[in-house]
Amino acid sequence: MHILGINAYHADSSAAIFSDGKLIAATEEERFRRVKHWAGFPSMAIEFCLEEAGITLEQVDHIAIGRDPYAKLLKKIWFLLTNPSASWRVVADRFSNAKKVSSIEHEFAMIDDALTVSDLKKKVHQVEHHRSHLASAFFASPFSEAALLSIDGSGDFTTTMTGIGKENHIDVIASIDFPHSVGIFYTAFTQWLGFPHYGDEYKLMGLAPYGNPVYVDKLREVLRFGDDGKFSLNLRYFRSATQGIISYGDDHIPQVAPLFSDLLVERFGPARKKEDQLTNFHKDMAASVQRITEELIFSLASHLYKQTGMTNLCIAGGVAQNSVANGKITRKTPFRKIYIPSAGHDAGIAMGAALYVYNQILHQPKAAPIFTPYTGSRFSNEEIETILHSTGTDSEKLEDRLLFAAISECLVDGGVVGWFSGRAEFGPRALGARSILADPRRADAKEILNAKIKRRESFRPFAPSILREYVSEFFDLSEEVPFMERVFPIRAEKRDLIPAVTHVDGSGRLQTVDRTISPRYYGVIDSFREKTGIPILLNTSFNENEPIVNSPAEALDCFMRTNMDMLVLENHLIRRQL
Repeated sequence: MHILGINAYHADSSAAIFSDGKLIAATEEERFRRVKHWAGFPSMAIEFCLEEAGITLEQVDHIAIGRDPYAKLLKKIWFLLTNPSASWRVVADRFSNAKKVSSIEHEFAMIDDALTVSDLKKKVHQVEHHRSHLASAFFASPFSEAALLSIDGSGDFTTTMTGIGKENHIDVIASIDFPHSVGIFYTAFTQWLGFPHYGDEYKLMGLAPYGNPVYVDKLREVLRFGDDGKFSLNLRYFRSATQGIISYGDDHIPQVAPLFSDLLVERFGPARKKEDQLTNFHKDMAASVQRITEELIFSLASHLYKQTGMTNLCIAGGVAQNSVANGKITRKTPFRKIYIPSAGHDAGIAMGAALYVYNQILHQPKAAPIFTPYTGSRFSNEEIETILHSTGTDSEKLEDRLLFAAISECLVDGGVVGWFSGRAEFGPRALGARSILADPRRADAKEILNAKIKRRESFRPFAPSILREYVSEFFDLSEEVPFMERVFPIRAEKRDLIPAVTHVDGSGRLQTVDRTISPRYYGVIDSFREKTGIPILLNTSFNENEPIVNSPAEALDCFMRTNMDMLVLENHLIRRQL
């Protein structure tokens, strides 16, 4: 049984394919289009998935779309009727977008003209946005039962959903409707702090540890907690939702409208312009927004525990990418074990919708848990050699042992290495397949990386990839974090050893590297450990203000236009010519 899942006409469009419950491939469309957060129909991702599965669209039994335009339809209509100031252009845009989703068979027919629209309609299932999120976390988890939480900006008129997962079934407990959204709250203050683009929320999270959360009580007037674990926004602080939140132009790039109102400016001060200096006030506000968001997540989770009595928690949704909050859940709530998928954001909807159809609708037994993020593009040494030859690029081809030793030597000497190995990751994090690596012991590593490659804000941290067996030696918590989805405190006595991956508050967003899941990446880190005694590498995404590289040609181009010292494409090693 082949099930194709997609996220279409929504930010981070993507595709995933399962055969008899086993994940064969999953990838974001942006990796092929080379446009961040691309939001159209994921035709290239679909074609990739079909090729990886070795089938045609005609052989796909079910198509799962992580969007249901008819979900909460009456509530949507009532919202518009009770908001007469609604911009009818916004209403028309929403209707047009919903129409695209509900008649998506026409797009599929363009991929395989042997299929009629009627044939395709029989295959299609439309799965509500947040149910897809819940499915992406629970049905991929190792748990036979768990409490479930999906929390993001908005999808299908829902912003938060809780549920219970047991074996191959999900029951929804409750949901919170648009416009009351912690995602909107967080994005509004991200914009107010001078970070206006879609996906900039991680900048606020990175800035927060530089400040003190002294404005939390003031923010309680904006984000209001309920006694039942729910919450609401004081909508006076936000621009009217009927004027539009996210729009998509002909270029399919998501644009976020300014979300904060004049009242927010009146109470909290003028919005910072991008070029303005970040003051202590801005840092304290970032710390306060982060702190109250954490409190809300803990409140939701604690109430969910009271309702379910379960100690396992599965989380997904855009707000579930708040790795600082995620890292505190087992300390601040009764939950003991957590699973967050590698693509917890909207790209993961493709995987979740397919799993929802397989388990919830078709009643198939829950398959093996998904612990690998490596489901994207891959290239053989022979293919890479052809590319290098066509560009006249000199390289050495080394067996793994010698290759790992050469990489370690370069890192120890202060070099920066582009690492391209195996299948690309599914999700927003580089996890040792498309990574840039550096020595975590260097206090100047951040400056080197920002000068040579990344060219990003100095306050943003870099992450540590650590061999699984050594986590307890370096971190206060010893939990598996395979997808870099949680931040943990680094042991005080170890922070001076790894300053490049120790954030200002003494924390690190770690990735635990398992020898069985990531054997080559494990081998590189272990080689570095043998030379230095440190089982950790600084790991950041292989890109420069673009989507993470997907092909050898893109990796080579990024290497050429930056100042990396070494590029590794599978077993081919390219050194910077001095």
